[in-house]
Amino acid sequence: MPVIPVAGAEEFAELPATPAETRRIVGDAVRLHDVARSVVDDLDPLTYEVIRHRLTSITEEMGEALKRMSGSVVVTDCNDFDAAIMDEVGDVVQVGHYNTELAASLDMATGWTLRHRAARPGIGPGDMFLCNDPWVGGGLHQNDVSLFAPLFVDGELFAWTGAVAHQVDLGGVSPGSWSVGATDVFWESVPTPPVKIVEGGEIRDDIEDMYLRRSRVPKLVALDLRAKIGANNVAHERLRALCDKYGADTVKAVMRRVLDDAETRLRDKLSELPDGSWTSVAHQDSARAGDRGIYKIVCTLTKTADRLAFDFTGTDPQVDGLINCTYAGLRGGIMPVLLTTLCGDIPWAPGGLYRCLEIVSEPGTINNCTFPAGIGKASVASAWATTNVVTECLAGMLDAHPEHRKRLMSVCCGTWDFALLAGVDQRGGGFVTMLCDSMAGGLGARTHADGVDTGGLACIPMGRVADVEMNEFSFPMLYLWRREEPDSGGAGRYRGGVGASSCFIPYDSPLGGVHLVVSAPGKALPLAGGIAGGLPAGTQHDVLLRTTSVRDHLAAGRIPASLEDIGGAPDLLPTHHETDLGPDDVYFTHWQGGGGYGDPLLRDPAAVAADVVAHKVSHRGAEDVYGVVLTADGAVDEDATRACRAALRRSRAGLDDDLDDDRQEATT
Repeated sequence: MPVIPVAGAEEFAELPATPAETRRIVGDAVRLHDVARSVVDDLDPLTYEVIRHRLTSITEEMGEALKRMSGSVVVTDCNDFDAAIMDEVGDVVQVGHYNTELAASLDMATGWTLRHRAARPGIGPGDMFLCNDPWVGGGLHQNDVSLFAPLFVDGELFAWTGAVAHQVDLGGVSPGSWSVGATDVFWESVPTPPVKIVEGGEIRDDIEDMYLRRSRVPKLVALDLRAKIGANNVAHERLRALCDKYGADTVKAVMRRVLDDAETRLRDKLSELPDGSWTSVAHQDSARAGDRGIYKIVCTLTKTADRLAFDFTGTDPQVDGLINCTYAGLRGGIMPVLLTTLCGDIPWAPGGLYRCLEIVSEPGTINNCTFPAGIGKASVASAWATTNVVTECLAGMLDAHPEHRKRLMSVCCGTWDFALLAGVDQRGGGFVTMLCDSMAGGLGARTHADGVDTGGLACIPMGRVADVEMNEFSFPMLYLWRREEPDSGGAGRYRGGVGASSCFIPYDSPLGGVHLVVSAPGKALPLAGGIAGGLPAGTQHDVLLRTTSVRDHLAAGRIPASLEDIGGAPDLLPTHHETDLGPDDVYFTHWQGGGGYGDPLLRDPAAVAADVVAHKVSHRGAEDVYGVVLTADGAVDEDATRACRAALRRSRAGLDDDLDDDRQEATT
């Protein structure tokens, strides 16, 4: 079915405006607080640092409030949310250390609201606006629902706070709003531009009813809405106290200084790096169920003096499927990498950091799509692939400097292994949940150390994986194992962190089984690339085994330790798949590690031997990839290793076509 253009859709897809332009459009509709430049310049350093750190702690309090009030495991145990403080025109002054992809677009939604809602219905004290329209901002796909609130001080709009979190279901064809057969957005959850859902401190029942009506789990979504309201209320209470103590002008001056400080310090750091250009290409396999296409995102990073230009020219056009992302997703693919690799010692104030960036992207491409392209998977598809190319380019830039190269990291877990369960839980109630086990992805290797095994995701500094017991308590499932997997990290002089696998069965549901939605790219080709000769992490691997004997094993007191032990008919799943799991079916999911750094043949053989002992690398991987031959007791065979590595180097150069004979000779 062709995608039909929608007239007027461009009204919702504005690029971020300058503060001056936003002020001009708002006019007299809302009084915006401002402060003279002299107040900013006259700030004493002690006051600046005290208030700056207080702003940071307020975002942390927002996160804690959201977690404590939410009932969703995705939020409470996996930290798939974020919070931010913005100035009066929406520039982000402080972003939380949770899912920074999400907060990277809050400024877009807040600015849009100022420009389009100030006159009608108006913006006043106690109001809060809900948005899940990625063309406007506030999130990367429709499940990312943001709630942002204006804070008024002495009758003037002083600042905004925002909370955004993944909602487990907001409608659409498939449970979890993950419509794997989607060809456009009309298969998916309805994107909602900013709407005033809290007015004067009271929830508007009509708007909330409209919002919740679309969900399969409305009570859980309603609870998350109140958690976001609570997070904003906590922030407003703390900010008012701060203004009462120091004065609104002083607090605003600190906000201005934070933005300026972030900009200045990033420019200073960029000035130390050599100018140049670096290019990377990332891929995605399959845009929807049944599709076997491969789609690319191209990024050329050009560093000139104290500016970075990200040019995505050459990226494939948007496709019929759910993998596209909007401009908000493109920005969400850039900012998290910038924060973690370049700004570890710089205030996390995206509003200041964006001043150092130029983004070139053609609308109508898979990471800058136009309405009504399918975007249900945007956050972990094209936005994620954008993160991968940006990571490679920034790593190449940092690798050119003897000191700053210590900060680089190869591509972390190259894709999100999405698995969603739905049905009737062990208590007889309906449930939908995204399984967040793959939050424990392998981090990329560095120039001086291996990547962290199952260390998380680059875009979520405080990401977590729910305890097995918590998942089993909350949902009708029983784990057979969740463990790290050998050879899943990219090989290199320094190895990428390994990924892991989960294996489970439906358990204790009144219906016997559950519904399963799978959406996991990286099966046709690896997506976590290596740097400087390092190899990519392994590909994704998901298997569904039907009519197994697993319950007989459990009844006999045995826990299967491998797929071979389980038996049954294995089905190697495609990228996108939707099916039911019966009571005797087993689902196995194996997610990715991080990319390696440097030539694997330069890795210390003793480190390879230690990896084999720790089950990070298999015996076969040690020999075939690293050229390290081990004795029967696990020690390095020095002579055989030298011979094996020499044979591998000759094979690379095309000088020896009989590598197997050389290996046999080396080991004997």
